Amino acid sequence: MLPESFWGRILYLLEQYGPSFLKGAGNTMIIAIVGTFFGCVIGFAVGIVQTIPTDKRDSAVKRGLVGILKFIMACYVEFFRGTPMMAQAMFIFFGSSYLFGINMSMWFAAFFIVSINTGAYMAETVRGGILSVDDGQTEAAMAIGMTHVQTMVNVILPQALRNIMPQIGNNLIINIKDTCVLSIIGIVELFYTTKGVAGAFYTYFEAFSIAMVIYFIMTFACSRLLRLLERRMDGPDNYDLATTDTLTHTSGMYSYSKKKGEDQR
Repeated sequence: MLPESFWGRILYLLEQYGPSFLKGAGNTMIIAIVGTFFGCVIGFAVGIVQTIPTDKRDSAVKRGLVGILKFIMACYVEFFRGTPMMAQAMFIFFGSSYLFGINMSMWFAAFFIVSINTGAYMAETVRGGILSVDDGQTEAAMAIGMTHVQTMVNVILPQALRNIMPQIGNNLIINIKDTCVLSIIGIVELFYTTKGVAGAFYTYFEAFSIAMVIYFIMTFACSRLLRLLERRMDGPDNYDLATTDTLTHTSGMYSYSKKKGEDQR
C-alpha cells in the first residue's frame, strides 16, 4: 500500500526501487565519463588541426591540404554545436541503419553520440587554450630548434591543458545531465529508470525528486574532485628554484606566503 505522506512515498520508492535508481545512476556516470574522455581526445585532435600555422613560404599543396582540413573540422564543429543532442541521437542511431545498413548497439551509439558531441565543444575550447599561450613561448621553442610537433607536445599543450581544465569539468557535468536524452533510443540511465518508477505508481513528483537529488550528488562530487585535480596541477605555492650553477645562490628566491595581517592591508 502506497503511503499517503510525501516522505512516506519517498521512502517507499527507495525501498522498492533503490537498486534500480543506483543502476541507472551508474549507467549515467559510465556514459558521461567515457563520452567526456573520448570527446576530449577528439577535441584535442580537432583543436590542434585548427591551429596548424601556415605562411606564404609553405608549398601550395600544404596550404591547400591544411585549408581543406580546417574547413572540414569547422563544419564538424558547427554542425554538432548547432543541433540538439536528442536529434543527433535519433539521426545517428536510426539513420545509420536506414542509410548505411550499420546496426549499432544502443551502448555503442550512446558512447559515440556523447563523444562526438563533446568533441565539437572541446575543439573550440582547445583552440582557445592553445591560442591563449603567449606567442613568445612558441618563438622561443622554434629558436632552439624545436619542430611544430615538438613545440605543441612539450610547450604549448601542457599549458593549454591546465587552462582548459575547468571547461573539461564543465563538459563532464553537462554530460551527466544530458545523458537523459539518450532514453529516446532506449538507454536505461537514471532518467529512463525514473520514468519507469514514476509511471508504476503515478508518483512523478516523488520519483523525480529522488532523481534530482541523485543528479546533484553526482555533479557536485565530480566538481569537487575536479577542483582538487586543478589544485594539484597548479603545484605548490612556494618553491625554490633549482640550478646547477654553483655560482648562483638561490636562498633569496624562496617565496614565502603572506601572513593573515598582511592580506588585510
